[in-house]
Amino acid sequence: MTAPSPELSAPPAQGAPPSPPPSMRLRELVFGAACAAAVRAAARLGVADALGDAPMAVEDLAAAVKTEPKPLRRLLRALSCYGVFAEHPDGTFGHTEMSRLLREDDPHSLRDISLWCTEPWTWDAWPKLDEAVRTGKNVVEGLYGKEFFDYLNEDAPESADVFNRAMTTSSEQSARDVAALLDLSASRSVADLGGGQGHVVACLLDKYPAMRGWLLDLPRVVENALPRLRPGGDLAERARIVPGDIRESVPVEADAYIIKNILEWDDESTARLLRNVVEAGGPGARVVVIENLVDDTPSMRFSTAMDLLLLLNVGGAKHTTQSMVGRLEAAGLKVGDIRPVNPYLHAFDCTVPM
Repeated sequence: MTAPSPELSAPPAQGAPPSPPPSMRLRELVFGAACAAAVRAAARLGVADALGDAPMAVEDLAAAVKTEPKPLRRLLRALSCYGVFAEHPDGTFGHTEMSRLLREDDPHSLRDISLWCTEPWTWDAWPKLDEAVRTGKNVVEGLYGKEFFDYLNEDAPESADVFNRAMTTSSEQSARDVAALLDLSASRSVADLGGGQGHVVACLLDKYPAMRGWLLDLPRVVENALPRLRPGGDLAERARIVPGDIRESVPVEADAYIIKNILEWDDESTARLLRNVVEAGGPGARVVVIENLVDDTPSMRFSTAMDLLLLLNVGGAKHTTQSMVGRLEAAGLKVGDIRPVNPYLHAFDCTVPM
């Protein structure tokens, strides 16, 4: 008997759409850039914002976003194949759960993150992934003649602005989850290291009215700290903003330290930061490290893609559970509980041994 062809799929369940064979799935994968570009185009055109609760005719939607109707229909048809917008039998298009995430006013909006992941520099860098894999080094310095963040801030201010907005969105959305997860009732003070504008420390100060908090990050970052943490803000009496490079020193002694999504630089910088935290906190200090992982999470496709992007732009990497535990233990930390914060973040609860 002849073995079945690998191109043939099992019969679909009653009423389910047929599953494409491997050859078609691979064709879809190599056209992934078209999908990313379509999401970016919809976000830049403001299609999701123009589309209300009721489905709209393409002609009306095109008039609202100032495009030609026919190419807009083609864009929406392509996106609807992935569940971003829905095409109805009468030819109108309506929202889906995913397309609503492209609205600026959605509380869970991913518009800025979608733009950040498809910025012009990414289209220059992705084709050089084989080079990055061969060398283990970033390709951005070869492309632009300078380190990634220097390039962003000096040569690509629009991309830098998109990055800042995307990081703000990400911080706002995850800070609530972090604060809900952590029990810091035994701590009188907390330091958020590399905490950006301070969303995590603000949520923790809200949760614990007697707690004091520090926000540490680069000067150009903390100058845009949340108004609540700055003089005149409602948390200012309990908050301190400390500008500086935490890879060089951590000039704050606290009961607990939060390190979120910054242990993905090169190995030397990561090790140096962890040593700085251990020295600053001293025996008994609590250190909570929060990171995306590239193993055993519901967000593997997202996390592994981000891992490759980090290789391209800064030569960094996301971690497996094992590699993160290894780094933390090598720095002298005792690793306790490891728990999910949400579908794409995990928390490693550590202490500095007595």
